This record gives sequence, C-alpha cells and structure tokens, in this order.
Amino acid sequence: MSDIEREVRAVAERARDAAAELAPLGRAVKDAALAALADALVKRSDEITAANAEDVERAREAGTGPAMIDRLTLTPRRIEDIAEAVRAVAELPDPVGEAVRGYVLPNGLDVRQIRVPLGVIGIVYEGRPNVTADAAALCLKSGNAALLRGSSSAYSSNTALIGVLRDALEGTGVPVDAIQMVPGRTRESSKALMRAHGLVDVLIPRGGRSLIQAVVRDSTVPVIETGEGLCHVYVDADADLGKAVDIAVNAKAQRCSVCNSAETLLVHEAAAEEFLARLLPALAEAGVTVHGDERVLEIAAARDTGATVVPATEEDWATEYLAMDLSVRVVPHIDEAIAHIRRYSTRHTEAIVTDSLKASRYFVSRVDSAAVMVNASTRFTDGGEFGFGAEIGISTQKLHARGPMGLTEMTSTKYVVTGDGHVR
Repeated sequence: MSDIEREVRAVAERARDAAAELAPLGRAVKDAALAALADALVKRSDEITAANAEDVERAREAGTGPAMIDRLTLTPRRIEDIAEAVRAVAELPDPVGEAVRGYVLPNGLDVRQIRVPLGVIGIVYEGRPNVTADAAALCLKSGNAALLRGSSSAYSSNTALIGVLRDALEGTGVPVDAIQMVPGRTRESSKALMRAHGLVDVLIPRGGRSLIQAVVRDSTVPVIETGEGLCHVYVDADADLGKAVDIAVNAKAQRCSVCNSAETLLVHEAAAEEFLARLLPALAEAGVTVHGDERVLEIAAARDTGATVVPATEEDWATEYLAMDLSVRVVPHIDEAIAHIRRYSTRHTEAIVTDSLKASRYFVSRVDSAAVMVNASTRFTDGGEFGFGAEIGISTQKLHARGPMGLTEMTSTKYVVTGDGHVR
C-alpha cells in the first residue's frame, strides 16, 4: 500500500466514525451547524477569494478557456450566493427518519421502512469550487459524512473552503470529520478513494465524460453517475415559434458552461424555414456559433441572418460543448428527432416545444432521460429550480436516484420490525 493510499484510507476511517456520530443527530443540531457554515463562508470571504485567485491565475497561465475560468472563479457575491444555498438547505425538511411505508402483518409484527443516511459519500468533481460547499451542506443535512476530492485546478480554493467549513463545525455538535478533503493532488489519490470499498459507501463523480468514465471504470465503490449533459431541444411542427425561439436561446445561451444547457437543436422540417429565420439572428445576437446540417446551411445562406453558421460534422452531434456553440439539424418527423436523441443523448435532459398534446405525450413516453421538458428550457433541470435546495448533481443513471439529487436522494432506507416475543 502506497503512502497516499494510507492517507486516503485514514481520512475515510475518520469519516466512517463521523458518519456514525452524525446519523442519529436531530434536525436542530444539523441546522445550527449549517447556519454556522454559512456565516463562516461570508465572514472569511476575503480568505477564500484570495486562495481562489491563485487557482484562476494558474488556469489563465495554462491557457484555460473562458467558460472554464468562469466555472472556477469565486467572487464575494458568488460566495454570498453559496452561503445562501447552505441556508436554504437548512430550511428544507430533514429526510432522515421519515417513514416511507409501514404496516402490521397478520401475525402482529409492526414493519416500518424509514429513511437513513447512506453513510460516507465521496464526491469527485472538476473545476467548480462551489460544489465543495454545496456537497458538504447536503451531506451534513442528510446525515452523511463527506469526502471531497476536487480537481487540482481548484486546489487552493477547495483547501480554503474546507478549512473554513471544518473550523465552523467546532462546537456545533456535528463532528468536524463529517467534512474532509481527500489528501493529494494526483490521480493516485482519486484512485485510492475509488478503492476504499468498505470505508466509503458511494462515490459521486461530477464533471465531464472522461472523469465520469474513469470513476465508473476504476471504482470498487458503488458509483452514481452525474453531470454529463448532452441536452437536446426539439421544435415540433406544431410549435409556437415565438416560444420556441425564447426557449432555444435560453437553453443554449443563458449559461452555456453548465450541464443543463442545450447542445443540439432539432427542428421539424415543416417549421424549419420560418423558425430558423427567426432563431438565427437571435443566436447571432447572443454570440452563438451554429453547427448546421445541409438544410440549416441552405436556409442561412438564403437569408441575411447575421449568424455564424458552419457545417456540422458527425463529431458535433456527440459533443457537449459547454460553450457558445450549438448543433442544429432539420428532421423530417418526430420519430427521427427521437432516434437522434436516443443515439447521442447522455440521458440528462431533453425538451420538446409543441402545442400538440399528442406530440408532447408521444415524445415524453419515448424519450428515456432523467428529465423531459415540455415547452420549457432545459436549464430548469436543477435542484434549486425543482425546489430541492442545493443539489449534489444530476444523476443520469437509473439505480437508486435519477435527475437532480437533493436530500431525499442522499438517503437509503432500512426496515425496523417490532414484535412482542415473536418467533418464526
């Protein structure tokens, strides 16, 4: 066993002990701790932004793109928003102890299924240091110990944030080791976390395809896949084109660097000419580059839209840009749109814009993604927008949890069976 593996297992063992202390704590204790975390984040904002500036400067020197720089950057205002998200988690109902179902058997045994924490949750994530506070808050409220492994690009930020959070737990009744940073900056520490089976109950990767696939491939700890979003918007023949333009622009351009932004737009051929004549200027104004199929290129060439339109390649349909780029394809019917989504989607979020109830029901019943929007932007797939408070991520797999993972999704269940001297 290497030195780094020993270090990782040591923090995992402390997390396991902390999880045992944290699980039975009542809501009042946990909420008071969350309030302390939020206050500390704001109070020590200067310390956090100074550490973050080191990460941002290194990223710029490394030639990191503006979208990734934006995800990395913390400002006093963003830290206040993070603190508010922590406070919002404190205001949410505590799922621990909630009775999922209960009944009395004919033999008199009382059976109850109740929610319990998962235990020790390891979170492996890229870039965005706000995940550090969000994950810590959600784990704490749901009674779980958090092992946080951010990317090396945000090492200074995460070190400062976790130091602030751990200091804030002193004297709250919540064990300090309920929030820990996984030691090490190399892939070896990540792999050691993935091999901590028996100490870590579940791993949640948040980031791009390569990170998620690496965790799924290498982990002996159960994994919940989250984050990668190759989201589609389909504009039907019966769409209200004004609504469709607004939804398409919002889904792409409102914030392009996040997993619920749209990457591909599919347009029914019956609506294509009029719709694209309206949409392309709006995308141009937003600064979006369109990667279009032959029909899109024809329509763009025939009209003075001001849009930047380049030929789409096969690679474009499978690309999560996380930038101001949008693949656009004209399809002959709804079934072709669904077939395209089935082939390229990461099963995160898809949207249909239509005034046809028949078309919307058809689309919803045949598209197999964590969230399906009808006449709404893909940008709404978010724990906060769904009323969950902060989220740990968007689960794109089907076991245990799917879609935005709030507090309830961070619990398991156990059966409590009460008898009166019953024997079988």
